[in-house]
Formats: sequence, structure tokens, C-alpha cells
Amino acid sequence: MSVLTNNLPLFLDLFWKTLQLFAVSAVLSLLLGTILAALRVSPVPVFRGIGTTYVTVLRNTPLTLVFVFFVFAYPLLDILKIDNYTAAVVALSLYTAAFVCEVVRSGINTVPVGQAEASRALGLTFTQMLGNVVLPQALRSVVPPMTSTMIALLKNTTVASGFAVAQAGNIRDSLAEQGENVMFGLLWVALGFVILVMPLTYVQQAFEKRWSVSR
Repeated sequence: MSVLTNNLPLFLDLFWKTLQLFAVSAVLSLLLGTILAALRVSPVPVFRGIGTTYVTVLRNTPLTLVFVFFVFAYPLLDILKIDNYTAAVVALSLYTAAFVCEVVRSGINTVPVGQAEASRALGLTFTQMLGNVVLPQALRSVVPPMTSTMIALLKNTTVASGFAVAQAGNIRDSLAEQGENVMFGLLWVALGFVILVMPLTYVQQAFEKRWSVSR
């Protein structure tokens, strides 16, 4: 317990930074992933090819390599200067968007084909049909897998600790420098992530309960 009480400001500060990194990356990955899902179900072959290529490449690339590219290789291109925190946000967002895309696409596939056919019969464009008819129904069925994806993103933020981005993954190094018991410190870090995951699980259950009643 002393490891926590003696270093409480450190734990609070770095977990707060973890939450910030997670929140920004989550919003960006959800937006990009939804756009990618739209591309993957688009009637235009080129758009489908772009979406498929993106998902195939990012899902099969280790997250650490994505970080390495944006932290070390991207600056050499001299296009737009970004700091390590921004590079971490970009890496996490682009990587997670590929998984979000597949979750959303699976939800779209659960919507009966007749819904799309009826929309076209009414004269709706593909964008109108997707945004007003298909996606609202699809998102109801993807709450559990989307929550799992967001939980994975939250845990993946620890990768940023290896690239000089301050967050909970750095607690171990800080404790080691101060001569604290690192093993107990890591147990508190693990408990901290469990506490952070709990609200996501609660939100998932709340949405599932609400939408199951509405159906």
C-alpha cells in the first residue's frame, strides 16, 4: 500500500494522461473507422479497394511498428512536424480505426438487405441510405465488440511509454528510479486499468439494455 500512497501524485498524473491519450485516440479512431467501413461497403470498386487495403495493412502490422514509423521515420519526410504525443495519437488512431472498421462493417452486414433495397426504391443515395437507415441499425448490434475494441485501445496506450510519451506505462520506470517495489507498483497499475475499464463495461451494458427494450 505504501507504494501507492507514497507515489499517489505520480499515479494520478500519469493515469490522467493515459485517459487523455485514450479519449482523443478513441474519438478519432471511431470517426475514421466508420468512414472506412462506408468505403468497404461502397458500390464503387475503387473505394472498396482503398478500404480493404487500409484494413489489411494496418491489422497485420504490429502496433509498435506503427509507432516507430510516426515517431522516427515520419519526421524524416519533413512534411509536418509533430511531437511524440501527437505521433502517439496518430499511431493509435490509425491502428485502431482498422479494427473499428471491421466491427462497423460486421454490424452493417446484420442489417437486412431489404432495408437497403427499400431505401433505393425511395430514391435515397448511397450516403443517405447508409447514414439514415443502415448505420443507426448497425450500431446497435456492435456495442459489445466495439467496447472490446475500445478496451484494447485503452491497454494499447501503454505502448506509448516506449516512445517518450508520458502515461501509465511510465510508472514502472519512475518507481524503479526511486527504489520502490516495482512488482507492487505494477499490481497497482493493473488495478488502475481494471478501474478504467469498468465504466466502459457499464456503458456497454446500459446501451444493450436500452436498445434491447426499444427493439
